[in-house]
Formats: sequence, C-alpha cells, structure tokens
Amino acid sequence: MNHLDTELSQSRRESIKKLGLGSAAALLGLFGSMSTRAEAKETSSYAKGVAPIKIKSVKAIGTAPQGPNLVVVKVETTEPGLYGLGCATFTQRAEVVVTAINNYLNELCTGKDVDNIEDVWQSVYVSSYWRNGPVLNNALSGLDQALWDIKGKRAGMPVYQLLGGKVRFAIPCYAHGDGKTPEELAENVQNFMNQGFRHVRIQQGLYGATSLAKNPDFKDAGFGNPKDAFMDQITYMKSVPKMFDVVRKRCGEEVELLHDIHERLEPMDSINMIKSLEEYRPFFIEDPFSPENPKWFQMLRNSTTVPIAMGELFNNQNEWKEAMINQWFDYIRIHVSQIGGITPAMKVARLGEWFNIKTAWHGPPDVSPVGHAAHAHIDLAVWNFGIQESVRFNDKLLAVFPGSPTIKNGYMYVNEAPGLGVDINEKEAAKYPISNKAGNWQVRKRDGTIIRP
Repeated sequence: MNHLDTELSQSRRESIKKLGLGSAAALLGLFGSMSTRAEAKETSSYAKGVAPIKIKSVKAIGTAPQGPNLVVVKVETTEPGLYGLGCATFTQRAEVVVTAINNYLNELCTGKDVDNIEDVWQSVYVSSYWRNGPVLNNALSGLDQALWDIKGKRAGMPVYQLLGGKVRFAIPCYAHGDGKTPEELAENVQNFMNQGFRHVRIQQGLYGATSLAKNPDFKDAGFGNPKDAFMDQITYMKSVPKMFDVVRKRCGEEVELLHDIHERLEPMDSINMIKSLEEYRPFFIEDPFSPENPKWFQMLRNSTTVPIAMGELFNNQNEWKEAMINQWFDYIRIHVSQIGGITPAMKVARLGEWFNIKTAWHGPPDVSPVGHAAHAHIDLAVWNFGIQESVRFNDKLLAVFPGSPTIKNGYMYVNEAPGLGVDINEKEAAKYPISNKAGNWQVRKRDGTIIRP
C-alpha cells in the first residue's frame, strides 16, 4: 500500500468513526426525546384523566319566587365543594316530585360514579319497574341535568362543549304575544319586534280564546267547579284566521308568526282551521292534537303545507318515535325536564336530524333557570335546532338563581361558565316555599264536557 492509499484508508476509517459517533449520538438523542415525551405524557393532565368521584347525596330544593312551583335537584359529590344542579319541575305535582327525589333517588344513587351518566339514567329509569310518568321522569330529568352540570365542571367546560361545541353564536327565541283584540295583539307583536324578536307566538284571549267564550250552560246548571274555564270551540276557530290576518297586515312579512292550539279542538276541526291559515305563512302551529290522537297526524300532513310542532305532553320515547320517522310534524317540542333530561333530549335531537325535524324545546315559566340553561346548551350544539321558547325572569328569581341565561335582541345566551352555568342561593330559595296549589287546568265545553289536554 503506497502513501496515498494509506491516507485514503485512514480518512475512510475516521469518517466511519465519526458517522458511528454521530449515529450513536442521534440514537441517544432519539431515546432521550422519547424518554422526555414519555415523562411529559405521564405528567400531562389530559393523559392522567380525572379521579373517580361518587355521588354523596341527592336532594330536592323547592322554590316559587316567580309564582310557579319550581323543583331543582342538587347532587353533591365526594369531592368537597363539587355539586350539580338540574331541573325537576312538575308544577302541578311539585310536592310529590320532592318526595320522590328525597326518599327514593337519594338512596338509589348514593355511591354511584358521577361520570357514568348513561348507566345512572338507565338504572333510575327502570328502578320503579313501571316506567315513565311525570313524577319519575321529572325526578330523573333533574338528576340527569345535575350530572351533566358536574361533568362540565370537572372538565372545566360549558356543557355545550361536551355535546360537540357551538354551531351558532346564540339561540334565536320566540316571544309570547297576546291581546284582547287582534288590533291589541298586533301592537304587542310590534313591541316585541322593536325589542329584536323575529319570532312571536300569537294568541287572542289566552289558549283557546277562552276570554271570548260567553254564557257557559254548564255553570248555569251548577255542573263542574265554579273556577273551571269555558271554551267555545266555534268562536275560537273563527277568531284565529282573523287574528293572523290583522297581525300580518299590520306587522308585515318579516316577523315569523306561531300559534298554539293547545290540543283543544277536535282533530278534523284542527285540520280545517290549519288549512285556512296557509296564506299567512305560519312558522308553525303547535299541538293540533292530543297525544291520544297520533294517527290524525298523517291526515293533517296530507292536507296542508303549514309546519307543525308537537310533543310537550310526550312522556315516553315511543310516543314521538313513529311520528318523527314518518315525518308527521316539523318541530319536536318535548319538555326536556319531563322526558328524562339532557341524555334523552340529545337522542331525540339526533333522531330528528335524520328526518329533517327541528328542535323547539318547551320552555314555559314553570321551568327553572337551570332547565332553561339545559335547553340553551343543547340548542347551541345541535345542527337541527329550530327555535326556542323565551322566558322572562323577575328579580326574585334571578336572586335565587345567579348565572341564569339572558335574552338580548331576541337571542338567548349562556354565561360560558363550566357546567350549565347556573347556581342556586338556597337561603333565598327558602323564602319562597312551594305549595300544592298549581292553578286550574280544567276547561269545559258548553255542556260541561272536559276538553283535553
């Protein structure tokens, strides 16, 4: 080997040696990086998850600061200071719901894992053997919402984020317009439009125009209760098209008009009246039939193009399932604090998406602010949202329920706090105890026959 060959050979050996050292260093760096990442993974909060927490107690809080009885479920946990709230309001039987929560749900649920919402829901659903019914369903609804509230607080997120995140910036709502005459009603609708509402439900003389009904024969005969209301169904049917005509002419085409029959007509009368409203382009007509008359929906669908909303009296999923898959109505109007809470309501919403049926949750004053917040979080997250019923909270109610949803320019907003975002001041709540007086829902025909619902 000559001198040149020797230098080249040494050079190759040195290069290989350096390459080997570099590779080793690279491998050491790789292993070190892997080790660092593993350590980081071990210490990252998202990788650790959260420790299991159990239900410590379940109790009912009854209060009536705005008049209607409200019932809230409070679920306390084994983590100090962590609790959830849910709406279990059944105004007409509030005291019975309180008993069901305190005497049955508390014992049944204590010790269960707060994270297993579906399992808790299913176990409570069958716990009394006979399912459904407003008392059990309202108690279950409050429990379910409280568990979602806890889950949101544990995650540090509003509940709508756990449901998939926002698909709209806020929730469009409809207002409630009433009046003794069509002209007075039109003026009230215009006032709501000036406040930013683009949707107004219109009624003349309350549900069924009971204020227009005169001379009930059953009262002259001493039949029924003196406080029972009287509805003249023919007078009501004639008044509705006139009401729509006046409001449309005075308020224009930009406002969306809704109306609630409240199931107070015979099925064929509802069909004929709804057909007469087509020229006024209602946003929807609500509750044309009672839940006892589901097959009439097919005839109604074949008779008119007016959109239909239905469902606030439904208890069981079998009541809405067939109607939804057959597309007999356009808006599902269930009472979330009645059917079992957020868990089944999300299932209803997802079912509706497949059949182009939109949500329009029932949100009257006899739903607590916690329940309205539950509506709002679902409304923010589901694509097939339709409209939300609005509500006004007085100062007494807001003092009891800090963090309540707010309404501005016809939209409902939540406060973005973790969970449902609504708290309860139990000392303030205690100032307004519930009672067994829930008003009189008895409405009769001229001869005294009870009108459903």
